[in-house]
Amino acid sequence: MTAPADDIKDADPGFARARTALSLTRTALSFAALGAAILKSRPYAGIPILLLSGLIWGLGQMTRAPATVARSGLLLLIAVAITGASIVALGIALLSPSADWLLSR
Repeated sequence: MTAPADDIKDADPGFARARTALSLTRTALSFAALGAAILKSRPYAGIPILLLSGLIWGLGQMTRAPATVARSGLLLLIAVAITGASIVALGIALLSPSADWLLSR
């Protein structure tokens, strides 16, 4: 058990930082699994998605920084990066040559 924080802003009620770090790790693992699945059939599409999972994991590790860092700006950066990575992954999946049957419907 840890000692109580001197300032209420330094307190971490309910282990919010730990939950955030775990959720970002889970998101990175999901991207890695998706990239590995796509890598089997389309290597040129799976490799960028695997690289994006590393980026997301790295940004998630930044959330473990001390409370002195501006956390709201960091979390906004992470949210924008994950959204951008999702859009890139969707674009790669839909615009690749073997996905033409999806666009013809």
